[in-house]
Amino acid sequence: MNDFGFVKIAACVPSVKVADPAYNAAQLEACLIRAAQEGVRAVVFPELCVTGYTCGDLFLKPLLLDAAERVLAALLRRTESLDVVFMAGLPVRAGSALLNAAAVCYRGEILGVVPKTHLPNYKEFYEQRWFTSALEWGGGEVELCGQTVPAGTDLLFSAGGMNFGVEICEDLWAVVPPSSRLALQGADVIFNLSASNALAGKHAYVRQLVEHQSARCLCGYVYASCGFGESTTDVVFGGNALIYENGTPLAFSERFSLEPQLVCAEIDVERLRTERTVSTTFRSDAALEAAEPYERIETGMPSVPVMHLSRYISPLPFVPKGNTLNENCQEIFNIQVTGLATRLTAARAKTAVVGVSGGLDSTLALLVCAQTLDKLGLPRKNIIGVTMPGFGTTDRTYQNAQALMKNLGITRREVNIKKACQQHFSDIGHDENQKDVTYENTQARERTQVLMDIANQTGGIVIGTGDLSELALGWATYNGDHMSMYGVNAGVPKTLVRSLVSWAAQHETGKKTQAVLADIVDTPISPELLPAAKDGKIAQKTEDLVGPYELHDFFLFYFLRYGFGPAKIYFLARQAFDKKFTPAVIKKWLQVFFRRFFAQQFKRSCLPDGPKVGSVALSPRGDWRMPSDASAQAWLAEAESLR
Repeated sequence: MNDFGFVKIAACVPSVKVADPAYNAAQLEACLIRAAQEGVRAVVFPELCVTGYTCGDLFLKPLLLDAAERVLAALLRRTESLDVVFMAGLPVRAGSALLNAAAVCYRGEILGVVPKTHLPNYKEFYEQRWFTSALEWGGGEVELCGQTVPAGTDLLFSAGGMNFGVEICEDLWAVVPPSSRLALQGADVIFNLSASNALAGKHAYVRQLVEHQSARCLCGYVYASCGFGESTTDVVFGGNALIYENGTPLAFSERFSLEPQLVCAEIDVERLRTERTVSTTFRSDAALEAAEPYERIETGMPSVPVMHLSRYISPLPFVPKGNTLNENCQEIFNIQVTGLATRLTAARAKTAVVGVSGGLDSTLALLVCAQTLDKLGLPRKNIIGVTMPGFGTTDRTYQNAQALMKNLGITRREVNIKKACQQHFSDIGHDENQKDVTYENTQARERTQVLMDIANQTGGIVIGTGDLSELALGWATYNGDHMSMYGVNAGVPKTLVRSLVSWAAQHETGKKTQAVLADIVDTPISPELLPAAKDGKIAQKTEDLVGPYELHDFFLFYFLRYGFGPAKIYFLARQAFDKKFTPAVIKKWLQVFFRRFFAQQFKRSCLPDGPKVGSVALSPRGDWRMPSDASAQAWLAEAESLR
């Protein structure tokens, strides 16, 4: 069974008693048993958790060091049946040196010891009083719990389908953290044993450090810091557990809890490796780093399938969330506006010509045009909005188009395309009653011709309205709405178009415009190329024909952004849309997505210019290069086999 590259890991903050290794080891054991029951593959504990971080000069007493080693040996025996790798912090003797170290343990064995490199010796920290830095010690082997084990900062471990490395607390604060080199050596996940004390405002800074380091290293980062039970003589430890994946938060602990904390999440190792493969910067740095290879230690732990994810999978991966919605929507508008302003200026265009249908895409394009002309200090009358009623135009969309253009103060023109299309049907010998692809595409191409000719008349350029989702599915008439002189929506998927128009409705000052935009958002998506129903409502609904855009945008995101195949996309979609779509429905439209995506590449190979606004784009000059005659068979075969 496919594990889809997920590995379940945990950060644990146990209760401790200072200088009581027996008590502390019992707490670690309880946490490990719980972790194993929850299917966790690797657990990181806080810095010096076997003794407690705040032992002070007691670290220099042989009695404490002997007790710490003795209880670790007993813990190894008691947990050797658990299929969990764990990292426990304790003082480790290395000749005359004493190391602040992490023991990496699995099934009764110590796989390696990683000493701390950067020992803080300022303000409330006095670690150099007791410990020797890994840099000063130099590395080698140590005797611990009757085992001779490799020790150093150049150790890389493999377990459960992931490679991981270890650093300790202050190492993360360094100018060049050890985790940077570990990632370049191939560590997918970094575990950090920490003892960072709580201070007003410090927690936000720690989160930023972990977030940025996980993003910079394209890795998972798992951080566990000391909590309840550490001495509060001068400082307090809040018990901080954080799990990030490439800058994205996955799980946090409850800080200042008096109870042990076990925070779990699934790290998507396949996703991280894809990111690294795509990033030429990471690859070149890794090539330089590989000149001095680290020692690789195999645990023998097999990878296991992850049947359910505790991490949240958003059903709308393109749509900004929560507090970032306003900022991101404004940023996207700014990208579109700046792109169009540059193109209008470079082309010395006197007008911007837009086909306005009363639908989502043309509405977004028109709003971008209005903001662009405002930014350039030009009158909005230089925008020519053209409505082109055809055989399927409904009164609702027509009236919305007219009202929107009027409220925005642009120049309005109307060209009814019915007679021109009927003449064309006559010219090519097509029966008007045969409402097939010729019937539909004739209208789309006629509209494009009208827009192009009006642009010629007025010294302007045609602003394309088609969006990223339509380009992915090929839901555009070749050399019809497929074509323009600048496609402002080329990088915006349909789900994001809807969110942007909704956001714009909330930020428009005029109540009449707000009402029109709100109704446009609620209007079913349709090309309106077939006659309306008897009640005058839209009969041709796009999502009935090609499938829900929510699903297609989800498929598009994970296929292009991370290169996932149908099986993993299906697995993720089932979790994201658990309450909305059945597995059968997801499978059906996933097959449609891959069939259409491959078959319609020829349209994407000759796209007009348009701005990229997010992490996914389909420009043949930028993000996506694919032969127009590539076969979809491998993807369709995998999709067909899904259950």
